[in-house]
Amino acid sequence: MTEEFIRDTDKVPTPEALTNASSKSSQRGELVKVLIIGSPKGVNNTIRTLYSRRFAEVTAWSPLQPTSNPGEVMSVLSRQILIK
Repeated sequence: MTEEFIRDTDKVPTPEALTNASSKSSQRGELVKVLIIGSPKGVNNTIRTLYSRRFAEVTAWSPLQPTSNPGEVMSVLSRQILIK
C-alpha cells in the first residue's frame, strides 16, 4: 500500500501547497489525512515506527495537540495518494 503514496520531497509541504494540490486532485490523486490519537509517548512511538517503515517523515506530522481527554494528544498527517 505504501507504494501508492507519492514520494516525500526534501521539503514539508506548506498549507498553501496542500490547498493547491487538493484543487488538482483529479490530476495527481487525492488528499487524505491520517490521524493518530493516544498518549504523547504512544503517538510519538507510532510516528517513529511509521517513519522506520518509510511511510512518512517525522517532520511531516503536525505538532502534538491536546484532545478533550486528559493526557491524550493527536497528530495529523496530510498526504497525496495516487488513485487507480
